[in-house]
Amino acid sequence: MIVIPAIDLKAGRCVRLLQGRFDRETVYGDDPAAMARRWAEAGAEWIHIVDLEGSVGRKPVNQEAILAIRAAVSANLELGGGIRDLDTIALYLDRGLNRIILGTAAMRDPNLVREAARRFPGKIAVGLDARGSKVVVEGWTEDSDQDYLDLARRFQGLGVAALIYTDVDRDGMRTGPNLERTRTLARAVDIPVVASGGVKDLEDIRTLLPLEADGVIGVICGKALYEGSLDLGQALTVAGGR
Repeated sequence: MIVIPAIDLKAGRCVRLLQGRFDRETVYGDDPAAMARRWAEAGAEWIHIVDLEGSVGRKPVNQEAILAIRAAVSANLELGGGIRDLDTIALYLDRGLNRIILGTAAMRDPNLVREAARRFPGKIAVGLDARGSKVVVEGWTEDSDQDYLDLARRFQGLGVAALIYTDVDRDGMRTGPNLERTRTLARAVDIPVVASGGVKDLEDIRTLLPLEADGVIGVICGKALYEGSLDLGQALTVAGGR
């Protein structure tokens, strides 16, 4: 299983939000590139980047910081937040990012996912952010009536590289990942799943490992790494470094 450290960007800084709420923000550093080097030097093969302001502003905002991260590390980078069209996808891929995550755009314009996956094979992931079973959009500021499993099934057979499932209620809370809903999602589709939200420590990594058999290929870790309750090197060892 792949352990993926997260870098969330706001105003060019590394921050973490509790349950995606902008009024519950903690700043962990003013140099995202240095943070990326820290994770890369610890052994990270992938780094997960979110342009938080882009996600609510509906267009990229932290491009300078994102490109600085790309220049600083050789690890694979995946990026989400405010990406709503093919031109923006192409721009970031041309600048060396490895995977683009479509969230709000995926729900509102599934044809964009279809076309992006066709043009950029292996480079497009879909972000499924949910409270309970219902998808939330626009940087988690808007609820929807869309069931996360029904939305996931729309992308079967389109060449999507991964589904990144985040339990919004657990994000930043360090209360453990939602094993039940993660497993249910992985069994419902043939697309690889990456879990996100709630990881606290090594035991949480261990509890996710049996889900590999169902198609869960990775886990994104954020606050646990920044607060020190999870060591990335140890997590990579426990997960097998795959």
